[in-house]
Amino acid sequence: MLLKRAGSQASQKGPEGYFTGTVRIDPLHSATDPARVSCANVTFEPGARSAWHTHPLGQILVVTAGCGWTQCEGEPIVEIRAGDVIWCPPGHKHWHGATPTTAMTHMAIQESLDGKAVNWLEKVTDEEYLGGPA
Repeated sequence: MLLKRAGSQASQKGPEGYFTGTVRIDPLHSATDPARVSCANVTFEPGARSAWHTHPLGQILVVTAGCGWTQCEGEPIVEIRAGDVIWCPPGHKHWHGATPTTAMTHMAIQESLDGKAVNWLEKVTDEEYLGGPA
């Protein structure tokens, strides 16, 4: 068994190439072979969001605080709140983040395929983001 104490892993700034706005990533677990599951808490300040992306084996998001938005390609933006659980199927293009006025934190859980857990795509434009939920 491996116990990782709270606060024992350094927080990271969400890379500008993959996020818009202020995003903090708090790693929880990184898989080592033969395991493939990793997870992190991700906090989005108001207006912050991920770029469009996909996951080769899907992703589970557990919203733990605040209120945010998520969108799958070709579908409307959906509001997500603390306690909500979202399943993003493999290869499904989507993004997630805060609303313009509220922060949001979620736990992101995903598996890696051939060492890769995410395929980053283009950033969500202000026009796409500011469309808000239907």
